[in-house]
Amino acid sequence: MPAKDIYHSTVKNALIKDGWTITHDPLRIRLARGKNLFVDLGAERLLAAERGVEKIAVEVKSFTSPSEMKDLEEAVGQFVLYTHLLKRYYPEHTLYLAVSEAINKSVFEEEAGKTLIEDGIIKLVTFNPNNEVIMRWIP
Repeated sequence: MPAKDIYHSTVKNALIKDGWTITHDPLRIRLARGKNLFVDLGAERLLAAERGVEKIAVEVKSFTSPSEMKDLEEAVGQFVLYTHLLKRYYPEHTLYLAVSEAINKSVFEEEAGKTLIEDGIIKLVTFNPNNEVIMRWIP
C-alpha cells in the first residue's frame, strides 16, 4: 500500500463535510499479473432521486518538492494514467485531482495549469487545509 499524502486525511474530512460518503480508502485498481495501483479516495453521494448516485475518485497532491513544475508533471502523468484505467475498471467514477487553494493559485491559475484545465486534461477540487473544507470543483 502506498504512503498517504500529507493532506490525505484533510481531503477525506473535507469530502465528508461536503456530503460525500467515502467508499474506498484507497480505491484499488487491480491490474493483470497481480499489479495494483491505488487512487487515494473513492466517494459517492446521492443526487436528486431521478439521477441516482454520483461517484468520484480523488487523487490528493501536496506539491511539496522544490519544483512546482516537476510536481505538476508527475501529478498529470499519474492523473492521465488513472483516468484511463478507471474508464476500464470503474467507469462510473470521475477522477479529480485534489490540491490546496494555495497550490491552485500558484500552479493552476498560471499558464501551464490553466492549459490543463481548459483543455480538459484534468479536473480539480481545491480545499482549505486549515478548515478542512472543499473550496471549489473545477471540471
